[in-house]
Amino acid sequence: MKIQLSKPEHINGWMALVEQVRDAFPGLETAEAMAEHRATVLQFIQASSAICALEAGRVVGALLFSKENGILCFLAVDPAYRRQHIARQMVDFMLTQMERGKAITVTTYREGDPNGVAARAFYKRLGFCEGRLTEEFGCPVQEFILNH
Repeated sequence: MKIQLSKPEHINGWMALVEQVRDAFPGLETAEAMAEHRATVLQFIQASSAICALEAGRVVGALLFSKENGILCFLAVDPAYRRQHIARQMVDFMLTQMERGKAITVTTYREGDPNGVAARAFYKRLGFCEGRLTEEFGCPVQEFILNH
């Protein structure tokens, strides 16, 4: 397993992974939304703010982050590769790219939403604390904060 900054040549593998998991992410329901996501990923790759996990050249994990805003924007792992600490390795790699002393936020489903059980437990294990309740793409979410 190789964790690294993504390159433009990873985009097709990245989007194949997103296609697999898109039902778990509000805002990726339509073809237009997926095209927009692809363009966004390419912008993040150009800004060295995209991390991927590669297994035999295949993208099995993807993470987008904003250094400027201290945000973990997107995190997904291929269902066949879950429970192998890939998400943790990508977050650890992201932290090496972030400014020390700056809080990092991520949003996920609210407590009680079955879609958020695994993600909420994961972020808590990494030391993120529950923050404010908000909405994204019309979906109720909760912010989690890590003091890095």
